Amino acid sequence: MTGFKVNSSDRNKTDDKNAGEILETVLKYVKTETLKPIRGAGRWIGFGLVAAMMLSIGLVLGALGILRLVQTSGLGESSSWSWLTYVVALLVCTAAFFFAISRIRKGTLEKL
Repeated sequence: MTGFKVNSSDRNKTDDKNAGEILETVLKYVKTETLKPIRGAGRWIGFGLVAAMMLSIGLVLGALGILRLVQTSGLGESSSWSWLTYVVALLVCTAAFFFAISRIRKGTLEKL
């Protein structure tokens, strides 16, 4: 034994201080590792929803424009072949869909 007297109240104070530091460190870690990525995901989803809405509106208006263009051309004049204009518009929409799908790439949430 060295002869030093250990006061139990000093030990409790340092334990409380260490526990407070540990709790603060854990809270900092939780904030950086969970809250920031969730905010980034929210922005990513928000931009994606707005883009999807705008693309949908554009596709509908484009399909109506193509349908009207085909109807005013020679294909829409005959009553027996009037269904063909809808098939042409559907084919253009399908081509636009496959083009959009081909442009999708895997991204990360940290880029925003």
